[in-house]
Amino acid sequence: MSDQLEIGDGQTILQHLNELRIRLTWAIAGLAIGVIVSFIFTEQLLNILIEPYGETLQTLSPTEGIETYFRVALIAGATLAMPWILYQLWLFIAPGLHAHEKRYVYVFIPSATLLFLLGVAFSWFILLPSAILFLSTFLPSIFSPEWTSQEYIGFATSFLFWIGLSFEIPLIVFFFARFGLVTSQALREQWRIAIVAIAILAAVITPSIDPVTMLLTMAPLLILYVLSIALAAVGQRQFQTTVTLDDEPGTP
Repeated sequence: MSDQLEIGDGQTILQHLNELRIRLTWAIAGLAIGVIVSFIFTEQLLNILIEPYGETLQTLSPTEGIETYFRVALIAGATLAMPWILYQLWLFIAPGLHAHEKRYVYVFIPSATLLFLLGVAFSWFILLPSAILFLSTFLPSIFSPEWTSQEYIGFATSFLFWIGLSFEIPLIVFFFARFGLVTSQALREQWRIAIVAIAILAAVITPSIDPVTMLLTMAPLLILYVLSIALAAVGQRQFQTTVTLDDEPGTP
């Protein structure tokens, strides 16, 4: 029977699906708690988010204000719940790891959380102000910037959240290399494809077609890709060392 097929760690497909369901449930529960807590300071976050723009935002529909409010609460809640969500992800993949590999949880979760916050900070202090300054002063004799809350807050929160997630790419690549799923040589050889992928990712992150904002987004992503190559080399060496030890006679 197909539901009795075992995968790697000895669990059946149904057991994996059940474990995935459990982890998703706990992750969503953590997200819900994070959103509820974020309601306490969502108004303060909205005031902070509009500072780079410096003007009151317009609303063009009766529900636009509350929709924007809930959007900020959701993003803030996801940020608060990020360590918990990452922990649930780790619990899902942990059964397929060796005992010494499971200890990486003490590195993975703090590092991923720190990199996410670093990406948000980099976006807030460097990328977002530059993008808003360019967009708000583009041909001022022709265009008068009177942005709506939905468009501006959507732009700002997407920028902050996705740049924050992209800063975790080097860490993910390191673990992929650590478990033998990718090599630094492959990343170096595929740099052309990587540039195209980064350009597409930058276009998705920035809901704008202007080249300045896109280039501002691509610059840190390219640096992160170079860093990923270096970390992949480190992870690859650790993987090769582990394989050599496991192949030695008498190794449990």
